[in-house]
Amino acid sequence: MKTTTAALPPSGDPGSGSPDDTALTSALTASRALLGVIARSLAPVMDTVTLPQFRVLVVLSNFGPLRMGDLAQHVGANQSSFSRFADRMVAGGLIARSASPGSRREVIISLTAEGARVYAEVTGARKKEIALVLEKLSDAELDAVRAGFEVFARAAGEPSADETLILGI
Repeated sequence: MKTTTAALPPSGDPGSGSPDDTALTSALTASRALLGVIARSLAPVMDTVTLPQFRVLVVLSNFGPLRMGDLAQHVGANQSSFSRFADRMVAGGLIARSASPGSRREVIISLTAEGARVYAEVTGARKKEIALVLEKLSDAELDAVRAGFEVFARAAGEPSADETLILGI
């Protein structure tokens, strides 16, 4: 007797039958929309900063100066390869390196005035783009979007704007 088994789609793929398929599909759709917002907001500075470099500016803007290893961890990079990446950002005037006051072996990375300017410019453009989308929503839809994004950001480990102000990071 010949038996056949149905091929199962990889876990997490739309249609795999897992209960979070709808949430996954919705998150992917929303991420495409947000990627468009990000691309449009980064367009004016794309000659000076890449998307991975902008992520570094975001982390430093939210957390303040960080040890090189901590910064690499926040952006999901290997510390040795991140050091070369940081060299390019230092050369571009976006970040600065300094020795840690507590240990000369530790390197502290901080935003420069130019890095802070680029962050503010892109973030301002991104806020305008998002506001244009949000103004199309009803009050109930705005509440749903706010709640959903707060939960998503918390699950992703991203501090809220309020937390960064309260904690001073």
